[in-house]
Amino acid sequence: MFGSGGQLVGLDIGTHAIKAVVFEERGDGYSLKRFGYRNLEPELIVDRAVMDPKKVSETIHDLFAEVGIRNKQVAVSVSGLSIIVKNIHIPEMTEEELEVSIQWEAEQYIPFDISDVNLDFQILGPSSRGSGQMAVLLVAVKRDKLQEYTSLVADAGLKPVIVDVDAFALANCFEHNHVINEGQLVALIDIGAGATNLNVMNGKQLAFTRDMMIGGNQYSLAIQKEFGIGFEEAELLKRGQDTAGVSHDDCVPVLEKVSEDLFSEILRSLEFYKATTQSESAIEKAVLAGGCARLPGLHDFLSDKLGMEIEALDPLRAVDCQLSREDREHVSAVAVGLGLRKAGDR
Repeated sequence: MFGSGGQLVGLDIGTHAIKAVVFEERGDGYSLKRFGYRNLEPELIVDRAVMDPKKVSETIHDLFAEVGIRNKQVAVSVSGLSIIVKNIHIPEMTEEELEVSIQWEAEQYIPFDISDVNLDFQILGPSSRGSGQMAVLLVAVKRDKLQEYTSLVADAGLKPVIVDVDAFALANCFEHNHVINEGQLVALIDIGAGATNLNVMNGKQLAFTRDMMIGGNQYSLAIQKEFGIGFEEAELLKRGQDTAGVSHDDCVPVLEKVSEDLFSEILRSLEFYKATTQSESAIEKAVLAGGCARLPGLHDFLSDKLGMEIEALDPLRAVDCQLSREDREHVSAVAVGLGLRKAGDR
């Protein structure tokens, strides 16, 4: 599956848009060579399920042609309910021994038929639960989900060299662009159009991840329902513009209701993390990413509700690039995290 070494094209296939980034490594940093995005029609991808594979593949192909991306080797990622990511604790063994026993170990933690998933793992080191134990990051992806996304890429004339998980791509982008303090707990919250991903980072280590099926589309749908208008008009209202005889101020109560639902999901996830890890350390801050994170008032709303410092994740903070401010706003953290990958990466 892996080609020769080299920088890969980061390809983020989202619910609302497809985004591609190409980086060039320069010394100890990176320069952005190419970036482009194409919006997807509503309902082409719903709850991370591809409704019209042919049209999505054509959009990917057209995007690469438009931006002038010649490299056919790409890194893509998957997310949603077909993916399980867990930190597990098992008796110490070598990586070779774990390769042999991983399916048996995984059966205890995976709610799918083990024959229907692809498994991967990374040994994190000694477990905090006692001597003779080690911590392992376990990842399971249903094969039909993997096939769905690799086929999209292949049908666009590209080669899927790496298939990652959105949560890891987000963490990769965060690590590259922020100073990481050892032992500090940070909540990464990526609010996309169709879903929200929550990562809890312990220093550079992913301690917890969860996908929540609520995102920017819920705001638009709520506005549509309340005012009887189209999706495009609802999108403009959501972003603070007046249209279709409706002012943004009229929409504020509707938006706040969805924000309450989003906060409830985030809080439930954080409480689940605390309960399952029995962590006594407090999460010190949250970092927001994703297009929906820029909705008017959402930053202050979540900061007040969560009672913690919140900052915005700039995916290109540590990257040399000449993009306009408008284009920078379309660059996703997931695309950047994928674009930092190289062929042959584990």
